[in-house]
Amino acid sequence: MNLDRALHDFRDLVRGPEIDLACAALAVARIEYPDLPPSGSLAALDDLAARSAVSRAGGGRRALDRLCEFLFDGEGFRGNAEDYYDPRNSCLNDVLDRRLGIPITLAVVAMEVGRRVGLEILGVGLPGHFCVGARIGGGELVVRDPFGGGRVLERAEAEAIASRAVGRPVKLTDAHFAPTPKAQIVVRMLRNLEGIYARREDWTKALAVIDRLLVIDANAPTHLRDRGTVLVRLGELHRGASEWERYLTRYPQARDAAAFKEELRRVRQTLAEKN
Repeated sequence: MNLDRALHDFRDLVRGPEIDLACAALAVARIEYPDLPPSGSLAALDDLAARSAVSRAGGGRRALDRLCEFLFDGEGFRGNAEDYYDPRNSCLNDVLDRRLGIPITLAVVAMEVGRRVGLEILGVGLPGHFCVGARIGGGELVVRDPFGGGRVLERAEAEAIASRAVGRPVKLTDAHFAPTPKAQIVVRMLRNLEGIYARREDWTKALAVIDRLLVIDANAPTHLRDRGTVLVRLGELHRGASEWERYLTRYPQARDAAAFKEELRRVRQTLAEKN
């Protein structure tokens, strides 16, 4: 598969009026699997929905309970705490095959199976931990933790989980429980993968992640800065320096501007010595 084509397909998926979350997640997975066809994974989601025996007619809270029991007890979807940073945990096709994932990909499974049976399940992007929620009867928001087996999370427990995830005390407000837009869910998936590939020093795939982040959020300064960093890591010093120059020109007051000016000076010196 042509990598430019994969990026073009991703752009078409996320720039439409309504993002198909499953298709967008599978387009993210093509960073790891360039030739991945979406059909098999989409069929797997359809099959889960058909076998769940859940319908909206069964009642809001009851339907949500049955869906979580089916996915996390019956089908065995669970969080991969043992190897959290395995990139397969961030690829929807692998999550469906292995029944292992991280909070956000398990949430996507719940959201997409829920959508197929007529349940509106929302993404809830807590600090450092992604959950799902559903409004029962149009009122009460019930929050569930896919990484924790689909259990119900009360606010105090959600605060404790978020605090552990970010390494400091977190006081959650109502705004933290607002539905996360689909575009931002995709961004969060990509940021997870960016961190994973950086840990592995897989800079080619990290660059592919950043290129997709720039499709969704072209004005985010960190993506432009990080693209320069990854290009330098790949040995493409001219291109990396050019990205850093753009970053410093656009955001001269950035907190890390001084540090990147120094990095840029070193790269320019290296290029001068090579010439």
